[in-house]
Amino acid sequence: MKVGFIGLGAMGRAMAENLVRAGHELVAYNRTRERAESLPGVAAIANTPAEAARGAEAVLTMLADDQALEAVAFGEAGFLPALAPGAVHVSSSTISVALAERLTQAHAERGQRFVAAPVFGRPEAAQQAKLFVVAAGEHAAIADCRPVFDAIGQKTFAVGEEPRMASAVKLGGNFLIANVIESMAEAVALIRKHGVDPEKFLDLLTSTLFSAPVYKTYGGKVARDEYQPVGFKMPLGLKDIRLTLAAAETVRVPMPVAAVIRDHMIAALAQGMENADWSAFARIVARNAGLDGD
Repeated sequence: MKVGFIGLGAMGRAMAENLVRAGHELVAYNRTRERAESLPGVAAIANTPAEAARGAEAVLTMLADDQALEAVAFGEAGFLPALAPGAVHVSSSTISVALAERLTQAHAERGQRFVAAPVFGRPEAAQQAKLFVVAAGEHAAIADCRPVFDAIGQKTFAVGEEPRMASAVKLGGNFLIANVIESMAEAVALIRKHGVDPEKFLDLLTSTLFSAPVYKTYGGKVARDEYQPVGFKMPLGLKDIRLTLAAAETVRVPMPVAAVIRDHMIAALAQGMENADWSAFARIVARNAGLDGD
């Protein structure tokens, strides 16, 4: 497929490289042009989002937040007017349900198709094409995008025909990951204050009841108090929790645990963790338990 790819951060670059390896013709756009210029095997480098979309069968966006996606879609030289009727926009970012609905309508008005296809996985999974893709949109549009999804991920889950559904699933999943971090942080604080080695505690848990990768990955970070390298920065984690709470409020679902996590993330940012991995809010839990510097 001829694919316009917009957004070459840590995740986007790895996804773009895998698309090139799979034989797709890639036209890349990034706000910082140097990142596009250093992408191996790219067919062309676009000067604007519109240029990336012109003549493309699909445009894939992987951007930090709603504002960044709105800018490249609706802003000056945005790709919406340049995308051909029948072509598809695939949004792999974690975006709000409200923006997914806005994009669905905007594309429909132009005879274009929209598939929300956020991904689960950290940058190392993206590099290995081991992401999990959560797709929602028209069945035919998802089917047409399968070659793209197969190039970037190990499995695609189709969750519905309305793109907003994929956004809701992604937000729910990210909330659960944050909840694992919160609960691990509280449990580790408890056992530390009783003199138990957190590494032994982690080994027990991940060898018995909680063997899933999320417990091993983030449990290890919490047990060792190590939050480098950064896979997902704290401000982005806070953004996702805020989007989760907004989506929940829209349909009147109370999420008190998400509110606690949000406040811990805000406290982490207030205490200088702007560039830390989002899991570093576990330090706030430890400090609340009097374990600061222990």
